[in-house]
Amino acid sequence: MTRYLISFDAGAMDHIPDEEMPDVGKASHAVVQEAVNAGVWVFGAGLETQRASVVATDGMVTDGPYPETKEVVGGFSVVDVASREEALAWAAKIAVACRCAQEVRQLLPDPEQDAMLRQADRRW
Repeated sequence: MTRYLISFDAGAMDHIPDEEMPDVGKASHAVVQEAVNAGVWVFGAGLETQRASVVATDGMVTDGPYPETKEVVGGFSVVDVASREEALAWAAKIAVACRCAQEVRQLLPDPEQDAMLRQADRRW
C-alpha cells in the first residue's frame, strides 16, 4: 500500500455560506467514516492558518500570520491505498463533501517508519 496526502488550500471553502457549513461537516465526516470502514484512513484535519509558527534551524520561533505566503494548506487527509487511481477516487469523494478541489500527492515510502508502525500495531 502507498500513502497519499489529499489536501486543499486555506480559503478554498470561503465560498460556502456559514449556514451550510454544518452540512459540509456532516458530509466530510461521512467520507472519513467510509475511509475508516474501508481500512484506508490514516489521519486528517483542518488547519488553523492564522496561528502558524516557523521554527528555524537555530531554534528561533517566528509567529504568523504570513501574508506573503502564496499557498497555505487549509486541511488534509492521509490515505493508505493500493494505487494512485484509488487515491484520486477518495480525493473526488472528499472534494464533493468539502465542496472544494483537492490536491493529491504520493508520500515518499519510509521502510523504517513502516517497520515501527507495524511493531506498534502488534502492541495493541
